[in-house]
Amino acid sequence: MTTFDLSPLWRSSVGFDEFDRLFDSVFSTNNKGVSYPPYNIVKHDKNIYQITMAVAGFDQNQINISQEGNLLTVKGEMGNDKDEDKKEYLYRGIANRNFERKFELADTVKVINADLKNGLLSIDLEREIPEHQKPRQIKINAGSKLLSA
Repeated sequence: MTTFDLSPLWRSSVGFDEFDRLFDSVFSTNNKGVSYPPYNIVKHDKNIYQITMAVAGFDQNQINISQEGNLLTVKGEMGNDKDEDKKEYLYRGIANRNFERKFELADTVKVINADLKNGLLSIDLEREIPEHQKPRQIKINAGSKLLSA
């Protein structure tokens, strides 16, 4: 029997509960072949999420976080350091390159905080459910009333 690993479907979408909308964002060309920087998406609560990105070597002035509509974009730009060109590396395992990472958010998910500590960028997200979408109790009437025309 063939099994399918569906974990890539959850990698760059936050707040979607409908499976079909998730497919649209995964198969878009935005994230194909992109693996840097590595990141985690954690669901802390029913409405609280956190994206954590490993951005070693970047400081807060080199990272730009923006949200336009449902698209959250995180950009890191190292800049050109003239001293870097003079160094001779025997081994270079720490990535020192610019990046751009995009996450598609659900309509109700908003960024509430961002923090950079020990090389990890944490972006806190919260789903704000509109009043008309919140669960509510429906009162049941004892007698039936017919609507007259």
